[in-house]
Amino acid sequence: MTETRDYLQDEVALGMRGRSLLSIHDLSVAEVEKIFEVSARLKEETKAGVEHHLLRGKTLAMIFTKPSTRTRVSFEVAMWQLGGYGLFLSAQELQLRRGETIADTARVLSRYVDGIMIRTFDHRDVEDLARYGTVPVINGLTDLLHPCQVLADYFTVYEKKGRTKGLKMVYVGDGNNVAHSLMFGGAKVGMNVTVACPPGYEPLSHIVELAREDARATGATIEVTHDPVDAVRGADVIYTDVWASMGQEAEHEKKAQALAGFQVNEALVKAAGKEDVMVMHCLPAHRGEEITDEVMDGPHSVVFDEAENRLHVQKAILVLLMQGRKAGESGL
Repeated sequence: MTETRDYLQDEVALGMRGRSLLSIHDLSVAEVEKIFEVSARLKEETKAGVEHHLLRGKTLAMIFTKPSTRTRVSFEVAMWQLGGYGLFLSAQELQLRRGETIADTARVLSRYVDGIMIRTFDHRDVEDLARYGTVPVINGLTDLLHPCQVLADYFTVYEKKGRTKGLKMVYVGDGNNVAHSLMFGGAKVGMNVTVACPPGYEPLSHIVELAREDARATGATIEVTHDPVDAVRGADVIYTDVWASMGQEAEHEKKAQALAGFQVNEALVKAAGKEDVMVMHCLPAHRGEEITDEVMDGPHSVVFDEAENRLHVQKAILVLLMQGRKAGESGL
């Protein structure tokens, strides 16, 4: 028998059932708040040893065309703790775009599983799975966006600071998928976001504009600058990521030269001018490049707390999207 919780029966939670999560931009402010509420409750129950098999009998297909540590482990453990099963599918097993089409893959998987999570390069793969499938699709990462990571990031800020609205998040580095999602996330939670990057490494302009449109509803600001020291002044959170993402290894040397002045080190942390400034990193970290050991292992770092919160936030996402859906409910 499926377990229920009152906080999963309100209008917001019920409205999320059966939906896909491709981008934080697609979520309402209330839906982001609901994800945080459910994350906190499930985390508390997990720490107390309370089982919550809210997805008993459900199966999540986990497609990986990009290798992963945190994404695979956190989703697989999440499904187990929720009473369901996470089915790992590698690129070699599915051969997306090389054999069977994504449209056909989506249609077939929808007949077998209750949800699909994909970690891949091309964002179009996620969009096509959601377009042609009939089960919720979760974006585990694409070259464009990293929504689950960033929802965990802002949940961590909320845990540590007790609020997000009006705080300042400064991302230092390449304007990549994490920077894109941080802007979308900040706009939803009312947190001011500044992306500090070298010229030529800015986030995509249309993402910046969409985030600014979202930010009008919460009063947040979205800025892009080329001066990391000036950007971090007054920051509540300093965030960084690897300079060359997976699949960009050939560009590493070029990026390393361009981003050499954008390292998160003790001097940059001090420039924030706040004793309680937090430092975040989505991991894996290239220590000595985008972040120093002293900062990553220092008192300002919450890197491993945010890594843990991937588990709790993704559990909330899985429950909100997949609970209540009956096996075989394909709509076909």
